[in-house]
Amino acid sequence: MHRLLIANRGEIACRIIRTAKQMGLHTIAVFSDVDKGALHTQVADEAIHLSSREGGYLNIERIIEAAESTRADAIHPGYGFLSENAKLARACEEAGLIFVGPPASAIEAMGGKVAAKTSVAKLGVPVLPWTIASVSDDLVALAARVGFPMMIKASAGGGGRGLRRVEDLEALARELPRAKSEAERAFGDGDIMLERALEGARHVEIQIFADQQGNIVHLGERDCSLQRRHQKVIEEAPAVDDALRDAMGRAAVTAAKSIGYVGAGTVEFLLDGRDFYFLEMNTRLQVEHPVTEEITGLDLVALQLAVAAGEPLPFDQTDVGFRGHAIEARLYAEDASFVPQSGRITQWVPPTGVRVDHGIAVGQEVTTDYDAMLAKIIVHASSRPQAIARLLNALAELVVHGVTTNRDFLYALLSQQVVKDARATTRTLDELSVPRFAPTDDFKAVAAAIIAGRPAVGFRVWGSGVDRVRFVVGDEAVEAKVRGACVVLGDQEISVEVLRDKAIVSGVPRRLFVTRTADRFDLTVDYETFEVATLPLMEPKRAKRSARREVVAPMSGKVLSVAAKVGDRVAAGALLLVLEAMKMQHEVRAPQASLVRRVCATPGLQVAAKSVLVELEPEEAT
Repeated sequence: MHRLLIANRGEIACRIIRTAKQMGLHTIAVFSDVDKGALHTQVADEAIHLSSREGGYLNIERIIEAAESTRADAIHPGYGFLSENAKLARACEEAGLIFVGPPASAIEAMGGKVAAKTSVAKLGVPVLPWTIASVSDDLVALAARVGFPMMIKASAGGGGRGLRRVEDLEALARELPRAKSEAERAFGDGDIMLERALEGARHVEIQIFADQQGNIVHLGERDCSLQRRHQKVIEEAPAVDDALRDAMGRAAVTAAKSIGYVGAGTVEFLLDGRDFYFLEMNTRLQVEHPVTEEITGLDLVALQLAVAAGEPLPFDQTDVGFRGHAIEARLYAEDASFVPQSGRITQWVPPTGVRVDHGIAVGQEVTTDYDAMLAKIIVHASSRPQAIARLLNALAELVVHGVTTNRDFLYALLSQQVVKDARATTRTLDELSVPRFAPTDDFKAVAAAIIAGRPAVGFRVWGSGVDRVRFVVGDEAVEAKVRGACVVLGDQEISVEVLRDKAIVSGVPRRLFVTRTADRFDLTVDYETFEVATLPLMEPKRAKRSARREVVAPMSGKVLSVAAKVGDRVAAGALLLVLEAMKMQHEVRAPQASLVRRVCATPGLQVAAKSVLVELEPEEAT
């Protein structure tokens, strides 16, 4: 193996490229139209365009052509996209290319949830009640076979796509076709299975590794219970005691051995007390693999490449040890309501002293074409409390401007007692109310000083003589007076000196990052980051209030279906339309009981964030 093509993008590709280069391999990146100039194309030794042909990173034919034209002798599929696609593994074999992953037969046996359940059940590994399903099946019979609550799952799924929890027949009838559609769009495979949902369980997975000589080991477990919309948010290791780890590890190794597995793989379980149930096997490297690397001291990508080149594992099960505690937090481009966001990165300052896996750079456009994850912040410490403390510090140091992220949510989540006490289950984020941060008075004072231009930090919004400013930050409209180096907020006075890279507030130096866009700017003061929008000094005359209410797009995306029709009377929460963004479907619902006056969206229409989709007239106004 000398020339490696990475059939993936972003953080995933950058992570693989880093290790491949350390091993002396020539790295080749691929990119779609959207990813031209992206970081992964810059850090690779060379990059090739996938062309505008349909499918992009999912186009197997084009991936093979790219490998052949660049004289690659191996393809690493990364994680996501084609990483669990047996057709790519076979295409590599037919083209004489090394596929860095398991053989196609193993992917077929375990890569799909249906085949995996069937296979492990025969081995005596515990499974929950389940069945395959189609939209034409008798739903009453399916429900009787599985029982509520249940999970609808895309057989080829991952990352929460094609995944739904339903509580009754009505929800099953509504969500089954949507899950199938989402799975077809995300994976090119609409096969669906139903599985009983286990209440109050933890999601614990076992990392396994196998070589071509038949040696197989497990590398311990990871707890991935903190999930939002079935996408993992926080992952950590270790998570169970030695006896339970041995039992779960044996079950995982048994399952992998039965299909002649090779390479990195993850066997996922639901853990209820000390009882565990097989969920699925991911026949690839996982997004959260860094926490295993941190506690074992192993480079899993290096092991993948060595095993794919035919080398045996350099250790056996007795050599695997665990050191300390590791936690990973996923930084997503999303707002406080978990809606994916787009924008251009104007400031990126990762924390120091910890591991940050990412694929972003200043100037990069974040779109809704792909997954919303921007980066992973990984910490390691001697104990879990110390690891949480390190991660909190790292998140506080992190600065991202240009796109809204979940940084503050992650910080608040890690501060919750249920997380500190390691009591989180897969339902925790559905039930937990995580507080939202509001800007402090010190932050508002710095914002006011900047707007007033005292002194300017590379730009002026108003002239330096302005002593009264109005702006919006967070959800709050703020009015302040600025006199020299003093900012008056209500009945308090705060001294502020704004310099190029810091602000001195009440005599205390604070970190300062400012990025201006039009009449607004992103501002970081110490560990607070908010968007600040200026307001005119005079309140505009109030126009006669219109009874109509506009429903706008929460993100850029494609309209998949429209349920609302002009003249319809809709109840609060009624479905108006469905948007697709980042390969997932998002429902737009009526905020209150209303009459539909105008529908601006049509199926297939590409819409920008905040564009008007539907105009409603609230019921009390009719």
